[in-house]
Amino acid sequence: MDVYDITIIGGGPTGLFGCFYAGLRGLKTKVIDVLPELGGQLTALYPEKYVYDVAGHPKILAKDLAKNLATQAAIFKPALCLGEKVQLIERIEHEGEMTWKVSSDKNENHLSKTVLLALGAGACVPKRLDLEVPAEWEDESIFYAVRSKERFRDKDVLIIGGGDSAVDWANEFSVLANKVTLIHRRDQFRAVQSSVEEMKRNKVNIKTFYELKDLHGNGQVNEAVIFDNRTGKEETLKVDALLINIGFVINLDFLRQWGLEMDKNAITVNEKMETNLPGVYSAGDIAAHAAKLKLIATGAAEAATAVNFAVTFINPQAKLYPGHSSNLNLSI
Repeated sequence: MDVYDITIIGGGPTGLFGCFYAGLRGLKTKVIDVLPELGGQLTALYPEKYVYDVAGHPKILAKDLAKNLATQAAIFKPALCLGEKVQLIERIEHEGEMTWKVSSDKNENHLSKTVLLALGAGACVPKRLDLEVPAEWEDESIFYAVRSKERFRDKDVLIIGGGDSAVDWANEFSVLANKVTLIHRRDQFRAVQSSVEEMKRNKVNIKTFYELKDLHGNGQVNEAVIFDNRTGKEETLKVDALLINIGFVINLDFLRQWGLEMDKNAITVNEKMETNLPGVYSAGDIAAHAAKLKLIATGAAEAATAVNFAVTFINPQAKLYPGHSSNLNLSI
């Protein structure tokens, strides 16, 4: 069985850049991801959404950013295992050396000298409606992610939520849909303030202190009953499409079972991106440290840091600093 230098668990932006950087450092690399395609949340949740805070891109569609990252990661021909859920990592002795065994739901055992956990937000699923609705309504008129903006064109759209995704989609749909209403259960938004101000300028009907009470329809959603949570006053809206962006349910118990030290819903790391397990690193949203910023840009930097220290873990005589990539003789 092949032993890889580094196995990256997670095929989102942090994992993909880590994969490229590992190839840059000459490491034999494998990537494992539970999703059937690379890109993580960029492709699974908001492929049609613009990303504005990636260096070198004034704005770029999430799906295009994912494609670029996957193309970059493929340069050094890593092994890819998609649609495969990691169930356990454990330290074993293999041919006289301590090695990490990564076991999956496909009865596969992957051997690796080091492991990089780039799991994004972890094993999370969107929070669902607290309503009984016909199953056929979901992905037809009730959505938890936007796979295609065209499905909302010229429709009366109701968005529920107050975070970045809800506000960003309200802004996107303001020039695409017939009418956009956003309801939020309080008057403070978690989204970036500049996006909130933009939403206030756009053609968005913003209703704070409102929540969803009921949905009516025949084959799909036709009406939504909302209510003011201060007074109980109800209002019925004509709705063709409902987008719910109210957060995620996260289950990270499996990480604790692996023996990882956790800080709430994240893996504790030091300045080297090391976890408490020898040879196991973490980067991106799933990693927690004192100066944490959950951004794609910082995730890439954390991945590079983790890979460089993984190089010295594998070979203590190796240089930590690889030099500038422009000075390397790469046939790319």
